[in-house]
Amino acid sequence: MTTLINIIIKLKYLIKNIAMLSSTLLLFLLVSPVIGYTCEKTAKICETSLSIGHYLTMFNRDTLAVYPKQGKLYKYDVTNTSNADPVPKEDIISGDGWEVRKLLVVANQSLPGPDIIVYEGQTVIIHVKNHLHSDTVTVHWHGLHQSGTPFMDGVPFVSQCPIESGQTFTYKFKAYPPGTFWYHSHVGSQRVDGLLGAFVVRKNEPDPLPEHIMQIQDWNHDWGGDMGYQLMVNRIIENRTKYTPSQSLDGSFFSLFKAQSGLINGRGRFYSDLESGTHNEAPLEVFNVKQNTSYRFRVISVGALFPFRVSVDNHMLSVIESDGYPIRPTLVESFVINPGERFDFVINANQSIGNYWIRGKTLEVTPRYTIAEAILRYDDAPDVEPTTARKVCTEQDKCVVINCPFTYFPKNEFTECIRFDQLRSSASNDPAPPVVDGKFKEYFLNYAFPGVTSFPSSVNGIAMEFPPVSGVSQPQQITTGCKHVHCEDQKHCKCTNALSLNHGDTVQMVLLNMGVGRGWAHPVHMHGHSFYVLKMGYAEYNETTGKFIAQNSDIDCRGGVPIQKSFCNNASWSNQTWLNGNVPGLELQNPPRKDTLIIPSGGYAVIRIRADNPGLWIMHCHIELHASDGMAMLLNESFSYLPKTPKHFPTCGDFKIEDEEKFSVIADVKIHDTIPMQQFYITVGVMVAVILIQLLIIIINLRNSHRKSSLFKIDNTHSSNAKTNQAFTP
Repeated sequence: MTTLINIIIKLKYLIKNIAMLSSTLLLFLLVSPVIGYTCEKTAKICETSLSIGHYLTMFNRDTLAVYPKQGKLYKYDVTNTSNADPVPKEDIISGDGWEVRKLLVVANQSLPGPDIIVYEGQTVIIHVKNHLHSDTVTVHWHGLHQSGTPFMDGVPFVSQCPIESGQTFTYKFKAYPPGTFWYHSHVGSQRVDGLLGAFVVRKNEPDPLPEHIMQIQDWNHDWGGDMGYQLMVNRIIENRTKYTPSQSLDGSFFSLFKAQSGLINGRGRFYSDLESGTHNEAPLEVFNVKQNTSYRFRVISVGALFPFRVSVDNHMLSVIESDGYPIRPTLVESFVINPGERFDFVINANQSIGNYWIRGKTLEVTPRYTIAEAILRYDDAPDVEPTTARKVCTEQDKCVVINCPFTYFPKNEFTECIRFDQLRSSASNDPAPPVVDGKFKEYFLNYAFPGVTSFPSSVNGIAMEFPPVSGVSQPQQITTGCKHVHCEDQKHCKCTNALSLNHGDTVQMVLLNMGVGRGWAHPVHMHGHSFYVLKMGYAEYNETTGKFIAQNSDIDCRGGVPIQKSFCNNASWSNQTWLNGNVPGLELQNPPRKDTLIIPSGGYAVIRIRADNPGLWIMHCHIELHASDGMAMLLNESFSYLPKTPKHFPTCGDFKIEDEEKFSVIADVKIHDTIPMQQFYITVGVMVAVILIQLLIIIINLRNSHRKSSLFKIDNTHSSNAKTNQAFTP
């Protein structure tokens, strides 16, 4: 009997050690860098995890630090690279190869985070664990409608409470619609610090094209998102001189953000001299293709501010989709992509076997501009960098560009623009929602920087103030609304700005970028919907130089002052007959659909949705600096139809002690013995007796264990101790 008891005890000990080993292995898997996750096509449920934490560029735990040379990376103490093995670039977040390590916030120790690829209609479950020591986190699934799951949209203080350090939040939603999407943090400026990745919903279709995912961004290797925001607000001073913001081709100024380089899939290089082409030889992303094969490229702009013009040397691009919705294939030399947007194109690898540059160039004017590069490498091509050149645009062979934020390139550049509203949906049965009597609403929303002495980011002059609670699940506790705030035509204010939408209404929004606060074209992103783009109105430009002349005259900014001084907080159509959906030139039959759209400087865009997705959705500029500064608002949609809050859903909020509560706490305190002395001695005696009995049992078990030790051999070579535990390793 005694032997049996000892066997059971030791089995329990063995099982406990196995469980501890399994937990350690699971933790290792969660925090180790991974390539990506692709769900089985036949699966109904797709489940994976993201581990959020800090990581350093140009670093891994084995080499500590690396440096770039001839497109490869070497350990910091290597002096002769010709006799040394390079460090695999897959093990390093290289950024632009800048050797001073930068602190990032990333998923699964990678930049970008792991690709997540699922199929339309599957149920997606993603466990997000916050390993950050000093910050909260959430993850937004950019472009997914979250129909029926508004609590899973990933916006702090709108759709959920932020995930605290050490906590795990499980997101669960349907993979819809199909297309190219992405995920990113929605807390502060963490997206700029690296917390982002591709999220692709594939269609259930036979024989799809082979594909590549390409994520492009601007990059500052000196400071993170929070520092970048503070410098935007308080100016960048370098060498005792104010840093001048970059200027666009049309004469507009970008916001104050310094980018030293551009990255494609987390890799780029720092050019110390753009004109001469001098750079630090950092490694680049390589896309492999087979000759005479067509490929689909899913391009995602994950950057902070700048739009990129994307092209591939010696190859034309057939643009087939934007933001997950198909458009009629359009053959172009290049396209412009802004933060938050996605464009899919098909490329035919029909050139000679070799290497070709993939280029991303911002719309900044020289001598300051930012470039991102990657390599298109044909199978059997040598492992060398391309020597190809970008297409030379001529009067006889002009370059065609999709998604221009202005009407003209300078005439001597021989480049033609196709505005996004000139594209057409390739879907045969997806017209815009119609105007219905009694069920049609129209709103004018100005995304701008109005002001006289200060110029905050705002929508209709209102800078967004987030509530201290989860708005969708704790609506009765929101105390920061605009009801009691005096926001006027020629003033700006700050509150939780929300637009209430009735269920089933056709809602037409005229998104503006006008008045005294007009800025560079804003990429406005709407959560919960993919809207129909019916028309875009651009500013007036010089046809020869491409420079801005005047704001669009279709809009009356009002305010009792000229448009150049108007805050444009209460705009309308200049021609009042255009109200109630009567705007001329609307594309209603085959409008393209988007969830992120540029609003041109000095112009507008007319979009429509049907209010059929109950929830609380944020609509904001996707330039990180502008959103952080308040250029956002909420859509309070069909709230009475909101689905039931998930069981045990986290809550949050302020905590305040009122004066009367303070006094009552003090008044209720009575001074007396916590435990009567007689009861104290009895309690202590019982505790001593229990301890003695436990010691006696331990001694008996140890003796029995020693006698029967031949029955069990416990291998302690993997036990944690001061010599092997990583916590004690220098």
